Amino acid sequence: MAKPAYKPQFLLLIGIFLCFFTGKSSQFGLETDEFWLNEEDSEVNMVQSRRDSSRHCDFTSGKWVYDPSYPLYDSNCPYLSTAVSCQKNGRPDSDYQKWKWKPHACSIPRFDALKFLAKMRRKRIMLVGDSIMRNQWESLVCLVQGVVPMGRKKVTYNGLSMAFHALDFETSIEFSWAPLLVELKKGPENKRILHLDLIEDNARYWRGADVLVFDSAHWWTHSEQWSSWDYYMEGKSVYKVMNPMIAYEKGLTTWAKWIDLNIDPRRARVIFRSMSPRHNRENGWKCYKQRTPLAFFSHQHVPEQLVVLKEVLRRMRFPVYLQDITTMSALRRDGHPSVYRRAMGQEERQHSKDFSSDCSHWCLPGVPDSWNEMLSALL
Repeated sequence: MAKPAYKPQFLLLIGIFLCFFTGKSSQFGLETDEFWLNEEDSEVNMVQSRRDSSRHCDFTSGKWVYDPSYPLYDSNCPYLSTAVSCQKNGRPDSDYQKWKWKPHACSIPRFDALKFLAKMRRKRIMLVGDSIMRNQWESLVCLVQGVVPMGRKKVTYNGLSMAFHALDFETSIEFSWAPLLVELKKGPENKRILHLDLIEDNARYWRGADVLVFDSAHWWTHSEQWSSWDYYMEGKSVYKVMNPMIAYEKGLTTWAKWIDLNIDPRRARVIFRSMSPRHNRENGWKCYKQRTPLAFFSHQHVPEQLVVLKEVLRRMRFPVYLQDITTMSALRRDGHPSVYRRAMGQEERQHSKDFSSDCSHWCLPGVPDSWNEMLSALL
């Protein structure tokens, strides 16, 4: 029997088919030769992925392991704000700096500043959110700045944003203040109005970033006494009272629509970091004089904000990665500044109970360094 003769057009179709199905894909979208991230140096055994469940690893399930080789930078890092410089402010213990997060089913590589900067060469990474995101930004800047020579780094300011520049890498690590993501404006009679469906005043700073990391949770649940607004507004409707979780869902949905419409998943990555836990019970003294992490929870609480956030992300077209740091951080009641959010003299330390205790933010070096090690692994 004569062998079938294959026409050139058929062979061409076979070639295209094979090229397509041997191409790489990533959890953040299809990879092309132009796409800025390559996977040749991936050190994460398995990574959470909405697109590939076989590579799934639950970073949230793990334990804190004492590692005397930590911290990864000196507590005298010049980019740390006073409120998180706990050693400078007189905190007598330092073991809180020496704990590394170890997931049960995979590993998170030790942060490598040169590798991070090389991967982010000619790129912008922007962290967007509240003062705890600023906390994380300071951590990330301190993790990388030690390998950047003096005179080849600087910080610039632009409205609600600030940026650390590693000049030789043409890399910027930026922070943009937007604790609610949507717009908070002054209205008639100087009343503060939270616009649940407006975002562009904040979002204009986010355009052009290659990596965007968001958080927004704490400001939505402040008590009425500490609330940052007097009224909610949606369209032309004004509300004095609204269930905080309904308002949060509306605000997040506005953010999600902006991401879906304005960010190209082939050129940028978007990560949403879950809420940082507070240990504010007992009038803010739950974290005072704590020295070691909790080993486990007697009962685990899932914040309402996290439930709402997951549902909003589920409805999005853009593949946003949820970086869930809530559970791991909830074990670290030892990591907060407490009374050491300000410089304290020897005499003041003898009467530390006379001062307010911060159980929301984190001492640096400290817990946010582990968030950034996870972030670096995800990238």
